[in-house]
Amino acid sequence: MKKSSLGTGLSSLIPEKTKRFSEGVPANKETDVINVSVDSIVPNPNQPRYYFDGENLKDLAESIREHGVVQPIIVTKLAEGKYELIAGERRLRASKLIGNKEIPAIVRKADNQEKLELAIIENVQRHNLNAIEEAKAYKRLKEEFNLTQEEIAKKLGKGRVAVANTMRLLELPVEIQRGLIENKITEGHARAILGLENPEKQRALYELILRDKLTVRDVENKVREINIPTHTRKISALTVNPEIQDLENRLQQSLGTKIQIKKKGTSGKIMIDFFSEEEFEKIKNLLLAE
Repeated sequence: MKKSSLGTGLSSLIPEKTKRFSEGVPANKETDVINVSVDSIVPNPNQPRYYFDGENLKDLAESIREHGVVQPIIVTKLAEGKYELIAGERRLRASKLIGNKEIPAIVRKADNQEKLELAIIENVQRHNLNAIEEAKAYKRLKEEFNLTQEEIAKKLGKGRVAVANTMRLLELPVEIQRGLIENKITEGHARAILGLENPEKQRALYELILRDKLTVRDVENKVREINIPTHTRKISALTVNPEIQDLENRLQQSLGTKIQIKKKGTSGKIMIDFFSEEEFEKIKNLLLAE
């Protein structure tokens, strides 16, 4: 698969002095600007953005009504006078919203990979993508075009670790990803939740964040509290009775949660952790099953 040599920004695509041409007159350079009919532009199948805030779109529309489209959209030419949008969907939607018939555009030649890269670059630079959209875009570059995280980071002007951390957000349960998209939690909250490996515990912690309005620091502390017993058992494994350790592991696998057995002589106690009402019901039913 061909790998494009795009730079890390869009500044090279925008001319220092914007030139306007009437529709149908070909541009001499890829950085020249022409006026394109909004009805002739078809959606970009590689658009990494899925979520568009209605209020923000109205604000942009009013700004365009007053000042015009300050930065041209980017399109590629199709057959029969049609164009495919590469970057600038918000500007196109906002222009349609106020009834504009034309929009300034830069016409570029680009293959599918370049279209996706350009769309991601522009959205990332404008902070238009939410974290999940960004993660899905990186995943597409990785899976469809065989790019490494290092290559993705270089193209987008980011660090490899930042790209890797963003892609990890896709490991979260769908409802938590949706909460991040809808701004119910922040990216900091989501990254902290990833500190728990069990999806059920992740969901329970997410519900706790929403209910108690926990800060990112609160969530990080909660994750440490939940994880400490596991680390403690690993560290002290050599001093624990092997039979007790084995029983703990078997019970933990059976019940799907943390189990601690404290035995002294012929007495002791068994502690079973649960982190939600659903998990409690599941454990109860397993214990009472005949």
